Amino acid sequence: MSAAIPQQQRTVWGLSTIGSAYSRFRVAQAALGGRFKFSVALLLAIVAFGFLGPYIFDKQDPKKIVGLLYDPPSSNAWLGTDNFGRDVFTQLMHGIRTSLIIGVIAGAVATGIGVTIGTIAGFLGGLVEEILMGITNIVLTIPSIVVLILLSIAVGSRSITTMALIIGITSWPWTARAIRAQSSSLRNREHVDVARMCGAGSLSLIAWEIIPFMLSYVFLAFVLQTASGILQEAALSLLGLGPGGNTISLGIMLYWSLLWESVRTGAWWAFVPPTIFLTAIAFALLLLQSSLDEVFNPRLRRR
Repeated sequence: MSAAIPQQQRTVWGLSTIGSAYSRFRVAQAALGGRFKFSVALLLAIVAFGFLGPYIFDKQDPKKIVGLLYDPPSSNAWLGTDNFGRDVFTQLMHGIRTSLIIGVIAGAVATGIGVTIGTIAGFLGGLVEEILMGITNIVLTIPSIVVLILLSIAVGSRSITTMALIIGITSWPWTARAIRAQSSSLRNREHVDVARMCGAGSLSLIAWEIIPFMLSYVFLAFVLQTASGILQEAALSLLGLGPGGNTISLGIMLYWSLLWESVRTGAWWAFVPPTIFLTAIAFALLLLQSSLDEVFNPRLRRR
């Protein structure tokens, strides 16, 4: 009987947590209205353009030469050509897809590391917390762009996955600190004490009584980390340290346009479209995070 109590208790708490979070989300979503819906619609439109666009417009080869150096927009190339005579419109769709993939992977890696370290540190406390937070503080003092540059140079082949991992493993510290504070406040809650008295161990408590109550905060951190990952990839690509091979990303498009002096020659179609989409992606993600923060934080909810 004693062995069955923790499992039953975990099930009840898990279902109540999910139900409560879903109820809060439904109520607040109706109250938010425009901001939330606009950010989601904009994000879905960008994702659809990047992943479905090449098939809808039948432009699946971003390396295909369709003109000369910086040809202006025409019926043959809707957004003109780049420095190699390739269609900017086609490259834009493939570049968006690559940037989104890198951002999502980097965001997942950074959030996963941060949540793991922060949850363990906050729940266990004591010496473990001091050691983990000490490591986190040391990593925070090192400029992340310097680490990104050094790792990018050290890696021989910079594939999409490699770039995402490099960005992810250098972006977790602030998430770990924020999650540590949340975990530390949750470890003394009544439901955790009840589960502990029922015989649940530390791993079980973390998995069933701590993390489920932080899922909203974890998701918000993931959204921010994704936006940060996309922008960091663009920064590295502008330095010539982006994904290698024939990979096209928004950052790489900007890199080639600046290298071949599109700004000086007035070829705005080479650098304006990727800049607009980078801005739109970051804006949509940050607006989504801001609107969801009101969903999960009643104190920020508008009356």
